[in-house]
Amino acid sequence: MHKRNLVAAAIVVTLLPVLFFIQQINSSHYVAPVDVAIVSGDASSSIARKLEGAGVIHSQWPFKLLVRFSGKAGALKLGLYHFEGEMSTSDVLEKIESGSVMRFQVTVPEGLRTHDILALLAEKTNTDLKQWRLAIESLLPDEEWEGKLLPETYSYAKPVNPKAVLSQMMDAQRKVLASITTNALEAERLRIMASIIEKETGVDAERPLVSAAIHNRIKIGMPLQMDPTVIYGIWRRDGSFSGNIRRKDLAADTPWNSYTRRGLPPTPICNPGEASLRAAANPADVSYLYFVADGTGGHAFATTHEEHQANVQKWIKIERQRNR
Repeated sequence: MHKRNLVAAAIVVTLLPVLFFIQQINSSHYVAPVDVAIVSGDASSSIARKLEGAGVIHSQWPFKLLVRFSGKAGALKLGLYHFEGEMSTSDVLEKIESGSVMRFQVTVPEGLRTHDILALLAEKTNTDLKQWRLAIESLLPDEEWEGKLLPETYSYAKPVNPKAVLSQMMDAQRKVLASITTNALEAERLRIMASIIEKETGVDAERPLVSAAIHNRIKIGMPLQMDPTVIYGIWRRDGSFSGNIRRKDLAADTPWNSYTRRGLPPTPICNPGEASLRAAANPADVSYLYFVADGTGGHAFATTHEEHQANVQKWIKIERQRNR
């Protein structure tokens, strides 16, 4: 055989495996809907086995060679991935390299104590509560836990990273407060005030009115005398609360009892939402000092004690009629 032909044949023989490899990594096949978890400690070989076992790729070796030759072994992201439809080995690697993991959502309602938010997050994400407690301890090692998480709907990936979720919630609240004030002491004051507003009303239109009552009472040195502060103080002291506030509870002094102590409590009593934070900073321009339930889910507001007593009597009458 002519020397030139021998060289050409050698080139063809050399290129055949390369061409076959390129064909293998670029040819696509239909992947039935499947989820694959890539967790800490998974090397490219174990990832390849998982993908093959799930039917995402036909064979491990093209994937492993592609990872090696592309130098992307250290760029593969952890998480839960969803694969479906026509995909090639190259497509699969690109998806894992980009970290295009499945996202989930959890909604945290306004007005929960941090203790209860941690329990809710553990339940909704099917993770150990201890992980959430350790995460918040690491984020707030020497700080009060209460009132620093913004209730909202949050997105997260699996495996769940409690520290990342809680950081997201704290950052969200910081952004809201930063849009209101740059003063750290004022921000803490707003947290506390907003937490009381959150516990006193769930009616958006009433939040500035409750805020006004708080501001007005503080301005004239009048005790706030708001039941949620009493309840929170008993919970902090005893670890529980019966659910029924009694006269003796109002007289039970704790740092949070706004019947026995003047001014704002030392800490928030729950985690307030954005609406309550903004209401705390922007009270309505009214002279209200009092409010009581009106039987419709809202409150009747009053400036004088006489007006308030008349509203209280109306509420008592409504309660008596309900209990007949």
